[in-house]
Amino acid sequence: MRTRLLLGLALLSTGLLAGAFGYGAANLVPTFNAVPLDIRLSFHTELMKMNGITMQAAMGISIVSSLTLAALTHGRTRLLAGGAGLLALTSLLVTRFGNVPINSRIKEWAHTSAPADHTEILRHWETFNDIRTVAAVLAFALLISTALRAPTHH
Repeated sequence: MRTRLLLGLALLSTGLLAGAFGYGAANLVPTFNAVPLDIRLSFHTELMKMNGITMQAAMGISIVSSLTLAALTHGRTRLLAGGAGLLALTSLLVTRFGNVPINSRIKEWAHTSAPADHTEILRHWETFNDIRTVAAVLAFALLISTALRAPTHH
């Protein structure tokens, strides 16, 4: 029962994480690139304020629930859940050391002006965003695989 609840929590949190990052990659980033720079910078800054708490919570719960599930299970389930936890951790680390420092710069630019190389810096942010999105989606896929492998009780 405990492992089923953990799997449910891991599925929920990684699903939300993958969905949020997926939505951002598919919809927000193209919108960022379609609007004038000053609008992008202002919106990006405000969005990061909102995302700070929710995305960190989703990443943290994804990591803890997946790795706890791995610790409490054996065999293939342990490998899949552990892999999901490590992928969720990857999304956290990429966010923390890739996107967040650039977000800080974007916040400054919103109040001053963007540097001449801002296009390249924003491209780096998008690359980090793609990496964390793929990591979150793969974590979710591993947990779906775990759930599909679970024996059903009638």
